Amino acid sequence: MLGLVSLPQLRALVAVAGHGSFSRAATALGISQSAVSHAVSTLERALGDRVVTRDAPARLTPLGSAVLPHARQTVSSADALAAAARAHHGVASGTLRLGAVTTACQGLVPSLLAHWSGALPDVRIEVFEGDDEELPVWLEDDLVDAAILVDPESIREQDRVLARDSLAALVRTDHPLADEPVFPVAELAADGFICSVGGCLAQIRRLHEQAGIELVVRQSVRELATIMSMVSQGLGVSAIPTIVRPALPAELVLVPLDHTVVRTLVLAGPRSRTAHPLVGTIDDALTTWRAPDHARSLT
Repeated sequence: MLGLVSLPQLRALVAVAGHGSFSRAATALGISQSAVSHAVSTLERALGDRVVTRDAPARLTPLGSAVLPHARQTVSSADALAAAARAHHGVASGTLRLGAVTTACQGLVPSLLAHWSGALPDVRIEVFEGDDEELPVWLEDDLVDAAILVDPESIREQDRVLARDSLAALVRTDHPLADEPVFPVAELAADGFICSVGGCLAQIRRLHEQAGIELVVRQSVRELATIMSMVSQGLGVSAIPTIVRPALPAELVLVPLDHTVVRTLVLAGPRSRTAHPLVGTIDDALTTWRAPDHARSLT
């Protein structure tokens, strides 16, 4: 017969699963490692089997994988309940999980976090970085409470357009076209195109279709930092969103392309489940937020 399961036990499981270790889970929860271990152990006794291995990194057992989605939903619902009660009493506080694509994390999220920190000092925002395809899934699977989506299929009334940007050629400052007003899309392949596959791939394909040019790739790379490093080393050129301009090293520059593909970055909550109360709270706080200059060129 199964025993009773408590919220602290489920919170410990979610933290260990998310951080891959008991020690990091303890740090995230603000409790001791022994307390996390005890919570997981008592959960295992209640469920009748192991849910997490004690290896490094800690891994979910088959039972752990089966119950984790329910644990996440329970913890999220409990946190939402507490946030709703605090909001009823006029106090905005609690934790909200925000998903964002890498380019938004580079060029937009720091400004948002600074604004929310001032406007909502008792609200903690945890940022989870993902790619364009992952984030809508995370949002509906309750892995994040809100997300900055790129070109969502539709924009609802409760969603907020944060910024619009476009793709530009990423080249070294000593590239022959670095100071030109535009960079021909055709030159990307000629110079060895390093293509992002962790985000922006749909926009890159659309760019080449618009230009009537076949997409020819020298290297396919997932991480933005790796793309910048490879271009810095003279291994080719790339096309990346203009919103990341502040993160460019001194030896790189963005040059406008001769065809324009615009991305729309939208703050959204889930569509298939009830949104966490703090989603509306952080959205309301943005009425006084002003996007950074590099994110306002196309808004």
